[in-house]
Amino acid sequence: MDYKKEIEQLVSVVINEGASDLHLSEGRNPVIRVSGNLIPLVKKIPISLMDMKGFINEFLSDSNKVLLERDRDVDFSYSLSNARFRGNAYYRQATLSIALRLIPKQIKTLAELNLPPILESFTRKQQGFFLCVGPIGQGKSTTLAALIEIINQTRNEHIITIEDPIEYIYESKKSMIDQREVRIDTPDFKNALIAMFRQDIDVALVGEMRDPETISTAVTAAETGHLVFSTLHTNNAAQTINRIIDSFPSSQQDQIRVQIAGSMTGIFSQRLIPRISGGLVPAYELLINNAAVANLIREKRIHELNSVIETSSGEGMIDMNRSLAELVRKGEITVENAYVNSLNPKNLERMI
Repeated sequence: MDYKKEIEQLVSVVINEGASDLHLSEGRNPVIRVSGNLIPLVKKIPISLMDMKGFINEFLSDSNKVLLERDRDVDFSYSLSNARFRGNAYYRQATLSIALRLIPKQIKTLAELNLPPILESFTRKQQGFFLCVGPIGQGKSTTLAALIEIINQTRNEHIITIEDPIEYIYESKKSMIDQREVRIDTPDFKNALIAMFRQDIDVALVGEMRDPETISTAVTAAETGHLVFSTLHTNNAAQTINRIIDSFPSSQQDQIRVQIAGSMTGIFSQRLIPRISGGLVPAYELLINNAAVANLIREKRIHELNSVIETSSGEGMIDMNRSLAELVRKGEITVENAYVNSLNPKNLERMI
């Protein structure tokens, strides 16, 4: 089999069906995900072990093949003329599987993504850190790409991205953009973050804050005149701040709490919800750091942040329940999906 040609045919199906993901597994038909639902491609025969090895040879570099055998899974990126993917190859019950997430070649605008215009204000900051949070597969990378592209088009800055793997590919416009991939351009996130202090950068995009060392270095960068964007797999703003603080030893928690209060600009949490008319639409929460928020963080009253968000719409903050209720009122999503995605269904009930 010509595996590159087969991949190109599968990618055409992904694009034509508006799918977000492609799954290739030994013993199964190829599977795509459309609007959150998995759909097997029944016209394709189940994939053999020989074919999985052929796909692996096409997708992975020699060094990534070594990592796959050593660690039993490996992240990678893969590009064709009409598409780019973020992928993970892994073993399951001693058989091979590959999961591929489609990364659009064109970076969409906030308007095209149905995201609030106030997010653009965070691209005009000179320093601080901004987090986009939510479960896996909820569009965090796409949102951050839209923000980085705004800076790229409007400011003369040196931007560095540190990713594992590189997802969106940027073309330098007003800004100069350098993209670094973990294991290819740098050993890990920590080393890349430390190195950026010597690289005369203005803006950093950190693919994910995975450990205390990465978090600490990113926060320090935000304190020392850099604008830092990153992600965490957390559900809302309060949980995000608690997760960051709790990742440090108790002896360091007071220090990181003060640093967060002083350097954070905002936390944006989002969910992609099935739209009644088809496709997905985002619901979101936005916490903006102001004097009241900073005081709550410093005073260990993080549990009160939800109330601040609910009562501060006049300052631009956005409550997730209000976002969900608005989508229901507009006929964009069902009431059932609103409740499924709410972290406080009782409050949502009063709004719908």
